Amino acid sequence: MSIGNSPEDERPFDDVSDVPDVSDDVSEGDRPSVGRALKQARIAAGLTVDDVTTATRVRIAIVHAIEADNFEPCGGDVYARGHIRTLARAVHLDPAPLITQYDTEHGGRPAPTPAAPLFEAERIRPERRGPNWTAAMVAAIVAVIGFVGFTMVNGGDGDKANVADGDATPSASESSTPKSQKTTAPKPEASDSAIAAAPQDKVIVKVSAPDGRSWISAKDHSGRLLFDGLLAQGDSKTFEDSSKINLVLGDAGAIDLFVNGKKIEDDWQPGAVERLTYTKGDPQAG
Repeated sequence: MSIGNSPEDERPFDDVSDVPDVSDDVSEGDRPSVGRALKQARIAAGLTVDDVTTATRVRIAIVHAIEADNFEPCGGDVYARGHIRTLARAVHLDPAPLITQYDTEHGGRPAPTPAAPLFEAERIRPERRGPNWTAAMVAAIVAVIGFVGFTMVNGGDGDKANVADGDATPSASESSTPKSQKTTAPKPEASDSAIAAAPQDKVIVKVSAPDGRSWISAKDHSGRLLFDGLLAQGDSKTFEDSSKINLVLGDAGAIDLFVNGKKIEDDWQPGAVERLTYTKGDPQAG
């Protein structure tokens, strides 16, 4: 069962293209800082910090810190850019200039780390050693003793062995009968997904971000927080509970959602905020 709210119900703002950028007609020297620009835009839009937190799910402490140009609580440049982009959309600003300004003021976007050269293990050459004559002599003596003993035993029992061989010759029917071979049962093929083999008494929800990034929040049936943060592009998270999973997607258009092994096919738009609840019986037909 899915309980989803439309983007218009979740976000207290309209399309960012309808609102002028506060950085327009401002010289480079007079341009406000990133945090001050976000704060001025929020006040101009008539929004409180609580309003922005409710719309974006960014914690109040982080909103206050960003508006004061303190980005340490964000946990790194990647998360700081994500919060700036989210807050800018909430207060009707174009996030691109603010991201550029943030990169300029904080040393620029880090260059990709070059791939480390492949490590080729050095072959260890065995040290050359002289022949071990003592071991060779011992081995030769053991071989001679074994050969003499084998010859003596076979010489005394040769006739008996021949008689035994004649009596023990299997019949043609017995020799032609092949031994029964044990049939090996085919091994069961591995399932396509660990989620598809999930027990029926649980609800398992997998959230992935193949085409972009999105803030997500997940809670179990008791309200305990399972995850609250930014899901980077290409990452995924899996949550399970005995009866219910509650989700909030900050940018549902960037998310692929799988519930109990089945993909949820919903036409979510980029930037849409969705509140969803799934139980162990979902997704239901229709």
